[in-house]
Amino acid sequence: MSILKDLLNNYVLVVAVSSWFTAQVLKTIINFIMTKELKLERMFGAGGMPSAHSASVCGLTMAVARALGVSSVEFGMAFLLAMVVMYDATGVRRAAGKNARAINLMMQKNDDVKEKFVLKESLGHTPLEVVAGALLGIIIAFIIPM
Repeated sequence: MSILKDLLNNYVLVVAVSSWFTAQVLKTIINFIMTKELKLERMFGAGGMPSAHSASVCGLTMAVARALGVSSVEFGMAFLLAMVVMYDATGVRRAAGKNARAINLMMQKNDDVKEKFVLKESLGHTPLEVVAGALLGIIIAFIIPM
């Protein structure tokens, strides 16, 4: 029981997880508003508005900044992690999603293929989705008390 209490009292961890969870809930709601269809997969899936990856790493970074200061080693590590995650979300993972879309279109048009499959296209994020997630994480770090 002491471990659970310690985890729940870890400000940095609570902010990072709360940022991720909030982004996933918002993503599910926004997707429902846009498509008029409730897809609970959005609570756990990648891609979409806002970026939960960006929210969690920016929440983590801001929480570390508030708890330990921007001159701490931990802040430097969190900041670099956030930069890598957000770059990957808009770069590599977004490109992979575009490739998946192209492959899916080719598969639909090719009648010679015996085994049909569909690749997941929602892998990465647009820059706006990443910025929205980043701002969400930063805001949550200031909402949750230290």
